[in-house]
Amino acid sequence: MMRGLDEESIDYEVFEPAAHTIPFVFNSPHSGRRYSREFMAQSRLDPLTIRKSEDVYVDELFISAVSLGAPMLVAHFPRAFLDVNREPYELDPRMFIGELPSHVNRNSVRVAGGLGTIPRIVAENTEIYGARLTAEEGLDRIEAVYKPYHACLRRLIARTHVCFGQAILIDCHSMPGNIRIPGSPEKPEIVIGDRYGTSASSRLTRAASDILTDLGFATVRNKPYAGGFITEHYGRPARSLHAIQIEVNRSLYVDEVTLQRKPEFLLVAGLLREFMMRLADYVVETSGDMAFAAE
Repeated sequence: MMRGLDEESIDYEVFEPAAHTIPFVFNSPHSGRRYSREFMAQSRLDPLTIRKSEDVYVDELFISAVSLGAPMLVAHFPRAFLDVNREPYELDPRMFIGELPSHVNRNSVRVAGGLGTIPRIVAENTEIYGARLTAEEGLDRIEAVYKPYHACLRRLIARTHVCFGQAILIDCHSMPGNIRIPGSPEKPEIVIGDRYGTSASSRLTRAASDILTDLGFATVRNKPYAGGFITEHYGRPARSLHAIQIEVNRSLYVDEVTLQRKPEFLLVAGLLREFMMRLADYVVETSGDMAFAAE
């Protein structure tokens, strides 16, 4: 694996394949685990608690995509510091000292829940900060980290689209082990989100679901996770730009109390590699079908 775009960045990294041979881009925006001294000094949380909303080791679960011929963008900054799976300015004014710009989205459901672009809480409604931040600092995070991250992701997708005539973004995440489907006792192991068919071809999403089910995962679509800002923003199936979010149940591969890898970690990673390989084969086999691209 080689570093490619933005290789001087300490906030994120692109892992490039020796040759880009499949029309995929993989993205892990929530697995960052570099908690700076400055950030920890601002937080009221201990080093373990602040990681509760982190997609623990998801980058490692999916990194074999690179050996299969696709680039992967990995965030190093933690989700608790900045969430790039939000609009750029979903901000809660109550978190800041000073005026925020008028274009800030302060009324979104995610802001109300404490999970805006700069989160107020980690999982289980645990407050991150002991004091308010300055508006300048919040806006600096967006300028210095959020915008360059998305610029990098856009370049990867555009490059893939030019090379292959289509681009498929797989946005990689994890979910808590206690997640249930509303109104059902079923415990999903993987949730595939395509914004209810608007961010990707339904044939592509169905193929992904069928492959994961065949590999033994209890797989559901869009409930309770249909995909966030990244899936919605980059998925344009009418233009052969497909975006799918994949949530892996953390209890499959990590101890959710200690965040230590379970012995099953390598097994899960291996099954996900098989999934990525089969999905890539499916896309290559159907790439000449114009109905797939335009669906």
